[in-house]
Amino acid sequence: MVCETWKAKLDTYLDGELPEAETRSFDGHVRSCQSCSADALTRVQMKRAIQVAGKRFTPSAEFRRRVQDIAHKPQRSLGLGWMFAIAAGVILVVATLTSTYVGTRSDRGQVFSEIADLHVTTLASSSPIDVISTDRHTVKPWFQGKIPFAFNLPELQNSDFSLLGGRMTYLEQTPGAHLIYDVRKHHISVFVFQEQSLRAKLDDNSLSPKETPFNMETWSQGGLRYFVIGDASAADIDSLAKLFKAAS
Repeated sequence: MVCETWKAKLDTYLDGELPEAETRSFDGHVRSCQSCSADALTRVQMKRAIQVAGKRFTPSAEFRRRVQDIAHKPQRSLGLGWMFAIAAGVILVVATLTSTYVGTRSDRGQVFSEIADLHVTTLASSSPIDVISTDRHTVKPWFQGKIPFAFNLPELQNSDFSLLGGRMTYLEQTPGAHLIYDVRKHHISVFVFQEQSLRAKLDDNSLSPKETPFNMETWSQGGLRYFVIGDASAADIDSLAKLFKAAS
């Protein structure tokens, strides 16, 4: 299959390790190939799950010292009780990791990961848009009655951005709006949710670039939480964010 050549380098592409020209070729192929886009989505979700799980527990210096002390003791000095204690400790750590990862989804890193997943899922979907229109006066009214809040869309005249449409989406089981824009053949997602409905407490300066492979900006305004994310340049993400801030 032709796609096997692309898929052989898919992980390298997702890790951002391909040359710029090859990355652009991959961008175009992933957007046009349903098989590769679905594969990319699966791998992104797996990578994020592993990253989040790996950050859930960091052993303290005291815990490390105690384990090292036990490991370096002669084996004959380890009684049956110590062996059970070590086994119980390992089980406790695993149980803590599992319960924390499954039961806690409200920290900011997880929210940013979910936003990135929503963006990638849209690109991979065969029907990414529920209301297709370049007219903000058509897209905005479409959300009335579907989400429990209202928001404004910016005027795009004299800008490089074009509105493609929108869809409903959910973050932490909270309904919100997902707007999709295009700039120089790059798709940018804008998500809008009610701030008070989100369990995670975010601040406008809390985003670390390492928490997502995409450029992203987030802010709170008028009781709403906005996320602007995409593989466009940081300058384009910032420009679209400023248009939304001015419109709101």
